[in-house]
Amino acid sequence: MKRKLLIILSLLMVLVLSAVITTAQDSVEDLPMGNGELIVIITPSHDNPFFQAEADIAQARAEALGYTTLVLVHDDDPNLQDQHFDVAISQNAAAIILDNAGADASIAPIQRAKDAGIPTFLIDREINETGVAASQLVSNNYSCAVQGAEYFVEQMGEQGQYVELLGRETDTNAGVRSQGYNDVIGDFPDLELDAVQTANWSQPEAFEVMETIIQGNPDIQGVISGNDTMALGAVAALEAAGMNDVIVVGLDGSPDAVESIRQGGMDATVLQPLAIFSELAVDQAHQYIQTGELPQEEKQSIDCLLITPENADRYESFVLYDEPVE
Repeated sequence: MKRKLLIILSLLMVLVLSAVITTAQDSVEDLPMGNGELIVIITPSHDNPFFQAEADIAQARAEALGYTTLVLVHDDDPNLQDQHFDVAISQNAAAIILDNAGADASIAPIQRAKDAGIPTFLIDREINETGVAASQLVSNNYSCAVQGAEYFVEQMGEQGQYVELLGRETDTNAGVRSQGYNDVIGDFPDLELDAVQTANWSQPEAFEVMETIIQGNPDIQGVISGNDTMALGAVAALEAAGMNDVIVVGLDGSPDAVESIRQGGMDATVLQPLAIFSELAVDQAHQYIQTGELPQEEKQSIDCLLITPENADRYESFVLYDEPVE
């Protein structure tokens, strides 16, 4: 545990977060405990291990600070998310930790909670408004995608036919990641995009989409995916078709994706350090509850880490260590 804490702290330093954020992180341990006040944690479906992990990490941190927690799932349904906000408001929550159900659709409930005196701390996904959420802690999705695309281009030998799988269109991250991919790949004219289609962040949907794409494009040599769950669906469809040499790159750094890399399925993923931003969001909520202080910068960006067969043995539970994990 001590080794993990040291590694996480070192990551925070190299990720160049603002001084005020670091100060809040360092000082939060000196503040009074939560005294049982309620923190509500709302995320997309826990069928995706990324969202399960961010909820678990946030819940563990909140409870360690003395809060009671309520963990809810919105399944990317804005109406269900609205209902969860109503519950948080009716329960007089001290704060809400949210991975939202839409960059535009989430603004109104966050504002409603703010009007009720309940701050919302966003993780993973941002909204298309500032001054509503207390903070927005997100990975630098563009640079994350650029890292994945650069590795993809290298593995493809700068040529060949490929497919792009897009995330949910209402999620800002889906567009940002696609832009990062295309800004890199577009510089290589011998890389030919055969198909681009959404699979809504879903592994089963990605499997079905890839089955259809393969029928019309049997010569594809690569797949670049907006997240790991879709990448894993693509790998399953490719393996079922006997296409085991196709390059597949995803994004998120999920345990299943890294295991696939170890087993020769996926070729790479880009790790979002959710262990950092899930805990940091709770720490910022705690800071606000105890002192009324918010970070000076609402939007805070955290960089990602590329995971390939060369360093996959150093990964465990959304953390990339300096040495192989036993």
